[in-house]
Amino acid sequence: MPSLVTFNNKIDKEFSKAVKARVDQYFKDSNISKHANAAMIFKTVAILSIFLIPFLLIMLGNLPLTVMWLLCFVMGIGFAGIGFSITHDALHGAYSSNNTVNNILGTIFDLVGANGYIWKITHNIIHHTYTNIHGHDEDLEVAEFIRLSPHTEYKPIHKYQRFLAFPAYSFATLFWVFIKDYWYFFKSPLGPYENKKHPTNEWVKLIITKLFNYGVFIVWPLLALDITIGQFLIGFVTMHLTAGLILGIVFQLAHVVENTTHPIPNEDNMIENHWVIHEMLTTNNFARKNRLLCWYVGGLNFQIEHHLFPKVCSIHYPKISPIVEQTAKEFGVPYNCHETFLEAIGSHYRTLKKFGDKDFTWAPATA
Repeated sequence: MPSLVTFNNKIDKEFSKAVKARVDQYFKDSNISKHANAAMIFKTVAILSIFLIPFLLIMLGNLPLTVMWLLCFVMGIGFAGIGFSITHDALHGAYSSNNTVNNILGTIFDLVGANGYIWKITHNIIHHTYTNIHGHDEDLEVAEFIRLSPHTEYKPIHKYQRFLAFPAYSFATLFWVFIKDYWYFFKSPLGPYENKKHPTNEWVKLIITKLFNYGVFIVWPLLALDITIGQFLIGFVTMHLTAGLILGIVFQLAHVVENTTHPIPNEDNMIENHWVIHEMLTTNNFARKNRLLCWYVGGLNFQIEHHLFPKVCSIHYPKISPIVEQTAKEFGVPYNCHETFLEAIGSHYRTLKKFGDKDFTWAPATA
């Protein structure tokens, strides 16, 4: 396992200083908080409702099986929305200036079946610091048969990954709820961390919240509803496949597309760019003018702004995006962006195809 990767933060500091200063000035001039506003609170209630109301309607019973199945599909949309629009901000400490509020909202992440503690390690720390760096960024490790980095060892199965990847993304939340979190608690190394020890209280919280999730979303429906195990599984899997596909696709469009890079550390295990420049090179925005998508995905289509300002609530990203883009243009720094959602999906597909070609040679990009 390589030692900790570092960044050459002694160079190209001007862009970092300028973009931070300009974004700070925007909030000062607008006299607004960097955290959630009324629109974000309304969205939080709406997204939770999209998940909870269908579940409660199902649990009230007396609904045709077809209607219950459709409600499971809606729950999947709400499930993904909770991750995008509520818990992502909360676990970054961006939703509120009050940590108690962030912790309470972050616990929703645990109750729907994931684990906030592990997410903070693998996403907030590892992914945000070592974006697209093979061997460090855990987000590049989806499955053995999917090659999301040109530096991952090539296997013959990767030839077919452009066909396999999207169906595989559908299983993301099922894998998360039943396998991934447990696996990460035992995994070593975890990104750049060797033999990381996890606090006892986090082990306890993992078990309690997982049991809560299994009890509410598996045991209760099986006991309370007049359905067979097979009928339950159809609804349960539908919810998870829907959520998994949405989450999997959206997260991949931020980093594994044609215009992003996958840097390699030099002989001193250093990335030869300032960390902020590294984030600009490895991150991509998409569909910034799609208001419905912007609302639903909680700013994840503004990944550049999110990576530079993870403590700023996603509700503000559409406003600060032009500031970041203009500053990047002035300093000659790339600002990767696809105009539409479909353009970004197409770019991800073509990237999967390139990385699935055993003869493909990676040409690193520079600022």
